[in-house]
Amino acid sequence: MIRHIVLIKFQPGVSEETITAFFQELREIEAQVPGILDIKSGRSESPEKIERGYMHGFVVDFQDWDALQSYQNHPDHKALGAKLVANAVGGLDGILVLDIPVSA
Repeated sequence: MIRHIVLIKFQPGVSEETITAFFQELREIEAQVPGILDIKSGRSESPEKIERGYMHGFVVDFQDWDALQSYQNHPDHKALGAKLVANAVGGLDGILVLDIPVSA
């Protein structure tokens, strides 16, 4: 399994409603890309408070690397990615992505 972790530092003017809509778009992609096992998204509620501005994020679990590649190539993923970049502080600099192989 591959765990795709995305942390986003949104620009100050981006509303929680807009962010919720972005995460809903992500959920709609789930039904279109085979090999997505699970999606979780939301705002950090960490008691440690060391997010450094990365207050929102999501995790997508993929069956394998091929499923992740299908997701990355999907036109709806590319459209959503462009919206996230446009609304992140510094564009792409406001987004962190990690892809971690996870043993079941």
